[in-house]
Amino acid sequence: MKSSMKKLSFLLIGLILILAACGGGNDNTSESKDKKDGEETKTYKIGVTQIVEHPSLNAAYKGFQDALKDEGLKVKYDYQIAQNDNSLNTQIAQNLASAGVDLIFANSTPSAQAAKNVTSDIPIVFTSVTDPVKAQLIDSIESPGGNVTGTIDLHPDAIKTTVEFMKNELNIEKIGMVYNAGEQNSVAQVNQVKEIADSLGMKVETATVAQSSEIKQAAESLIGKVDAFYIITDNTVVSALESIVQVAEVNKLPLVVGEFDSVKRGGLLAFGFEYYDIGYQAGKMAAKILRGEATPAEIPAEYPATLKLVVNKDTAEKLGIEIKDDWKAELVETEK
Repeated sequence: MKSSMKKLSFLLIGLILILAACGGGNDNTSESKDKKDGEETKTYKIGVTQIVEHPSLNAAYKGFQDALKDEGLKVKYDYQIAQNDNSLNTQIAQNLASAGVDLIFANSTPSAQAAKNVTSDIPIVFTSVTDPVKAQLIDSIESPGGNVTGTIDLHPDAIKTTVEFMKNELNIEKIGMVYNAGEQNSVAQVNQVKEIADSLGMKVETATVAQSSEIKQAAESLIGKVDAFYIITDNTVVSALESIVQVAEVNKLPLVVGEFDSVKRGGLLAFGFEYYDIGYQAGKMAAKILRGEATPAEIPAEYPATLKLVVNKDTAEKLGIEIKDDWKAELVETEK
């Protein structure tokens, strides 16, 4: 009897050891699987710095987000807007760099410049930048160098095509421009407009502003001196475009703008592209960088892929301007 009990005890101990071993093996397998799954679903942290809130920049940010989602990347965003405050713009860049984000998405020229000034290690992808070389963000379009690359918010032919259209189709001789001289983005565009206008025998009158509250007065100062307004992609002015729209409507002057959202807000027309699209292009770049497939220095900066004419039907009717078939324009109405 004692012998049988002893044998049974050994059998029970052996069974317990086997079950324990099996259980331990299952725990290890589960832990390995969790670790593997964690690697496959890594969450990247992206800091977003945007100089001011307006529809075009917001659309670019949405495009950026959608591109990363389409690429299958899991991202946590730290989204901050400077509200056109240069001191806050610098502080945001410093905060993002200190937070140790995996990448900074800089949405505008001032945002990108501030980000570059605070880090040479964290990858920076910009969009809504007009001249990244003159803004000293990159060495060249083809070979950016350093830790910065991105997409440009000016099609190479956009300004030339716009000024020629104003001359040939709208019979404009004197162009009025309101812009913030503190924005490198705007200075580059205004200089280009002046050069092209001069070659066509046109004149350009300008008025500068430092903040949005000055825009209406600046526009009114040009009345009697110009045949039309041309508002480029100036962040300060576009953020308060309604001030220009009001002055243009009262004085029956065409308001030509630099991007499609401004057409929907009351501008007459724009030759341009969708800001969503250049944001999406920037998102594709960011995905390559985050995956380690390329560094910013190895990814050429990109221009918008397409250029088209969009005309505001309501504004054209108010001005008595005929929308010709050969313009091949896409028509929109003013947002209510």
